[in-house]
Amino acid sequence: MTTETRTDDLHLLIATLPAALREAFARLPQEDLLEIVLDLGRAPLARYPGGAVRIREAAVTREDLAHVTAMVGEFGADNRAGIEGTLHRIAAIRNRAGRIVGLTLRVGRAVYGTIEPIRHLVEGGASLLLLGPPGVGKTTRLREIARVLADDLGKRVIVVDTSNEIAGDGDVPHPAIGAARRMQVPHPERQHAVMIEAVENHMPEVIVIDEIGTAAEAAAARTIAERGVQLIGTAHGTTLANLVQNPTLSDLVGGVQTVTLGDEEARLRGTQKTVSERKAPPTFDAVVELVDRERLVVHEDTAAAVDALLRGRPPAGTPAGGDAEPAAGPIEEAPPALPETDRPLRIYPYALSRDTVERVLRDLRLEARTVGRPEQADLVVALRARADDPRLRRMLAELDLPLYVARRNTSAQIRRLLADVFRLARGVDDEELGEALREAEEAVARVREAGAPVALAPRPASVRRLQHRVVARHRLVAESAGSGAARHLVVYPG
Repeated sequence: MTTETRTDDLHLLIATLPAALREAFARLPQEDLLEIVLDLGRAPLARYPGGAVRIREAAVTREDLAHVTAMVGEFGADNRAGIEGTLHRIAAIRNRAGRIVGLTLRVGRAVYGTIEPIRHLVEGGASLLLLGPPGVGKTTRLREIARVLADDLGKRVIVVDTSNEIAGDGDVPHPAIGAARRMQVPHPERQHAVMIEAVENHMPEVIVIDEIGTAAEAAAARTIAERGVQLIGTAHGTTLANLVQNPTLSDLVGGVQTVTLGDEEARLRGTQKTVSERKAPPTFDAVVELVDRERLVVHEDTAAAVDALLRGRPPAGTPAGGDAEPAAGPIEEAPPALPETDRPLRIYPYALSRDTVERVLRDLRLEARTVGRPEQADLVVALRARADDPRLRRMLAELDLPLYVARRNTSAQIRRLLADVFRLARGVDDEELGEALREAEEAVARVREAGAPVALAPRPASVRRLQHRVVARHRLVAESAGSGAARHLVVYPG
């Protein structure tokens, strides 16, 4: 089971390609595909996070382009089209005569489990602005935020969807936004007007908007926030510092004005008499910089962060995600012993990325999986900052579940945490576990050399399960023998 559940309907995007291109693309990896680029007279490209590869050597023809455009929806004024019922986007490049000479087929994915590092801000009602370069997952996170607010919290959510970017093509929104309602924007220039219309006509508690890029949209965003509506959006720009310097969009974070200080005030501040200051309260309570798909920098107090920047100090953003953070501290409290079971342990991540937890479980080869509901779990892992949440405490008490905590939502810290959890669960230390796994590897080698069964030393059930996996990986057979404290594995020739 994977925790980062992905829905991409990639086969529907590939089906728009001419047969020869489909056949050529079938030889390439499809996982992590970002987009397919078709430019007239050039070799078609498949782009991945690590770079682009040629789908075939033969150049794209006008017939290839005509085939794709006939298979997708109508192109709008922004030269974008879609495939009904999916999140894929097809963007056209035209020549001076208006003929299409290039297409970008961008894969649209619904990814669940991407907002755990900022979930407390979303659930707490903060207006949240996401910044970052193209391709780091801003729109993907918008979809999940809309779904969480609408489905998990039961809020009235309106997605203002320009070019059907967030909720997909067609009249019925993609399931990725859950029960959130969607208002389509027929032309990018109308986005600010539809934002205001959404508030005035439909009484939302939350507005979700992608790519705030003009002064009119910034003004509409401020109007929405001033009416007490939670606003979740993205904006052009990669960092908070970059946004503060943008004269069109700096109003989103309070704006900047030049003021002249009196002599006494300038001396007290240790600055020149003419300084830059924040002009007004920010439209967005918090700003999240998406460094890449794994790493975030969270500014939970936009006003304080902007004030620090304007005074020449770095804003105190909190990193989240990725592997850059220090290792997690030890388990905060000693939970009851975990159950000895013949099935994998079931873990419920609370305010932690399920995708990261699953990835660490796979990397460490641990006999465990994550579950979506606490009542299915044997234990709970959570952020230390959320350990005292009333909801979490009630859940632990009602279900009698042990809790383990990590300081940060990073791969490094979750890895350390889960290693600690399973060391306690097995009742063995790292040295003993390493010895047991080495014993299994050596037994495999001896069985292959001699063609005869080899018995291993007695081990706890949880350790035997890991030894089983070592044997299975080498395509041999292992069975348990003995009883009680003497129970052990016997490895047989395949």
